[in-house]
Amino acid sequence: MRDEDFDLFIETFSEATSRVEVPHASFDRFANRLPDQLLKYWEQEGWGGYADGLFWIVNPEKYQDILNIWLKGTIFEEADNYHVIARTAFGKLYAWGEKTGPSLTVSCPTHSLIALEKDMKGPLKNPDFRVQTFFGAKTRSECDFKDESKQPLFKRAVGKLGQLEPNEMYGFEPVLIAGGQMNLDHLKKVDLDVHLTILRQLAAPKMPFISNPT
Repeated sequence: MRDEDFDLFIETFSEATSRVEVPHASFDRFANRLPDQLLKYWEQEGWGGYADGLFWIVNPEKYQDILNIWLKGTIFEEADNYHVIARTAFGKLYAWGEKTGPSLTVSCPTHSLIALEKDMKGPLKNPDFRVQTFFGAKTRSECDFKDESKQPLFKRAVGKLGQLEPNEMYGFEPVLIAGGQMNLDHLKKVDLDVHLTILRQLAAPKMPFISNPT
């Protein structure tokens, strides 16, 4: 039976449009590292895409190498042990810290690591509650990406490029960090691992909203 927060999430994003069962080994691997409530969601819902692929609940293990690349050389590399628990169609990665919970967002398209100092201080008192509110408060607008005219791109991207596979994302070519433009004509369907690896190699990420955690 779903809790109130996940019911809100489903009201917002509808039922999964892509889903896989979570293997038993993954529950063992992430026990005591991720909240029990998240593992319960995995058991009930699996890993999958929602709202035609706008938002994805993901296998953290498959994203660990990408996350390590993006955090290398930053203050976050040693601040906590992070695991990607969800991502968007445009390559925004939601990272969960074992001590600090949902404290870090890796916005790969804009080359930004987004966090607030107040969220960086652990240990997290109620991780199960925080994972519930993480999903319950999520909105489609937050997960979409706006073009240069401040208009959301996702529905137009699906219409032009088709729905995403679990290993794909919508990426800008040329990439924004290299002078690309935020419009539909420059969006492509790309392999997520390859695209995000190349993005990180082009430049170090910005950290626009944080003071050093203490």
